[in-house]
Amino acid sequence: MKNLLILLIALSLMSCSTNPFAKKKEATTSSPGSETKQGQTQKTAQIGEEAPKPGDIKILDGVEYIYARNKRWMFTPYEPEYMWIRKDQYSPGFGENLLTRGKSKEQKELETRLAKIEEEMKKKGLPPQMAYPSQMAYLPPGMGYMSPMPLITFNYPSPKMKRRVIVLPVTDQTNYKDEQLGELATKRLVSRLENSGAIICVDPNTVNQKGNLTDRQTLKALNETYGIHAVLKGSLADVFTSTSKIEGKDERETSFAVSKIAIDLYNTDTGIIMKQLSGRNPVFLSREKGDLSSEKAKIKAVDVSIEIIADDLLKGILSLDWHARIASIEKDKIYINAGRLSGLEKGGTIEVYSPGEEIIDPKTNVPLGKTKGNYKGELEVIELFGVDASWARIKKGTNFSATDLVYLKPQESTATQGSSTKKPEMPTKK
Repeated sequence: MKNLLILLIALSLMSCSTNPFAKKKEATTSSPGSETKQGQTQKTAQIGEEAPKPGDIKILDGVEYIYARNKRWMFTPYEPEYMWIRKDQYSPGFGENLLTRGKSKEQKELETRLAKIEEEMKKKGLPPQMAYPSQMAYLPPGMGYMSPMPLITFNYPSPKMKRRVIVLPVTDQTNYKDEQLGELATKRLVSRLENSGAIICVDPNTVNQKGNLTDRQTLKALNETYGIHAVLKGSLADVFTSTSKIEGKDERETSFAVSKIAIDLYNTDTGIIMKQLSGRNPVFLSREKGDLSSEKAKIKAVDVSIEIIADDLLKGILSLDWHARIASIEKDKIYINAGRLSGLEKGGTIEVYSPGEEIIDPKTNVPLGKTKGNYKGELEVIELFGVDASWARIKKGTNFSATDLVYLKPQESTATQGSSTKKPEMPTKK
């Protein structure tokens, strides 16, 4: 009996010592020194800077930064969800544009702070910044053994200069022609482009061109005469609505709508289509309730369809190099058909070239574009006047004519004076 009791006691002691769920005393007890360190850490965290919140803005070296969602967060491993982004390179993401139609308290506070900062910048003489699309393209990570693709960077030519665009009336191919949805889509598209701060929409009725504006020769005339960089031709189709009402639960009706918008982007320099884009809205984003819910849902569907293709459309337009034309010459004054609205600044330098030669691909017989003509010299912008005009004074060169084209002087040319690609010195007109 005694041997049996001794055996049971020994087994119980062994099970306690080998129990994987038993907690060691050392793990639960903390030394006085560790408590002191933890208290110091907590105090340090309280004293340190507060974590930035989405929408916060700070200025470093005269450049505005906004704390916003990182667009690469969902596609690239180890990327932070939020990061500081230059304001001129920030554009709201797809979800931010579509899902936040109603302005929240945070959005209103952000807009107020942005307005105050822009007022301060105007007082200091700094030019306002444009909301260019992000200048970084990314590829989603590979699958399986493939590693993520590297980022592809690109820069827009002539940054901060606004492109002139003609938006033709959107063709209504829907079953609701009596509701003038094509006219609505045209106005919404023009508004979206102009709100980017990088596009000037020109009324097609103000240009003295007859016939089809998408004809190749007409497009080239728009480029050379009016400085039009692109022409947009669109159509609206496949608009459908669905309205329902749940008896006993909600007396108001609920409506959904879907629409499809297609846009052809014409490059006036080459006279051909540069891009073809189309967008169809997700149905759930068009939900509307209450009176006139069906009409409201159709309007929201059109807005969302435009928003889906807006970034790609802007990138295509802004990839075209900016240029303007010498309108006339009177003694020492050279008048330019571009000014404040286009982004020219008083004291800025522009380069003058004669019209270039069109290059045709011999194998495809497709125009590749025009080269710059002969370099004629440089002009200094003296005064900005009218809606979008200016006059300049000759800094370098001679023999200018009203058919010459002007381009913004690249910043690199002022820094690389000893480069082998330096332009030849031109005699100054006396």
